[in-house]
Amino acid sequence: MAYIIVKEECQACGTCKDECPQEAIMEGDVYSIDPEKCVECGACADVCPCGAIKPE
Repeated sequence: MAYIIVKEECQACGTCKDECPQEAIMEGDVYSIDPEKCVECGACADVCPCGAIKPE
C-alpha cells in the first residue's frame, strides 16, 4: 500500500522528510513521495503533524 501526501493538507514543514529512511520525500511548495523509493514503512505518516500523509 503506497502512501500519498494530500496537497490540500500538507504544510511543507519537513517533519516527514527528516523521518524517511529511504529519502523518498521530495521538497516543494507541497511535499511529495517518490513511489520508486518508498518502502511503505509508514514512518512519515506517523510523524506528520497535519495528517496529510495517507495510504493510497
